Amino acid sequence: MTDMYAHVSVKILEKEYQFSCPADERKSLLDSAEILNAKMREIRDSGKVVGLDRIAVMAALNMANDLISAKSRGEVIEGSAKGKIIEMRERVENALQRGRQLEL
Repeated sequence: MTDMYAHVSVKILEKEYQFSCPADERKSLLDSAEILNAKMREIRDSGKVVGLDRIAVMAALNMANDLISAKSRGEVIEGSAKGKIIEMRERVENALQRGRQLEL
């Protein structure tokens, strides 16, 4: 059963954290930690936010906003694609209907 879990060590702002996660999610955890570390460094280096807690909260808020924006863009794209698919289906159905009328 321990083979199913991976023990992962990540470093965020020079502080090391230990995690345990499903083995198949290890890479995702490492990638997520890398993104978080980069975002927190960016905020810290701007000099506008002081304190690890505040930097972490600001990074979380920025990343949550990015997620909401990406989701919103995805819904717009999905809605646009759905509209185009419906339009194409109607055109195909109309063409098939005209073809049936010619056969009669």
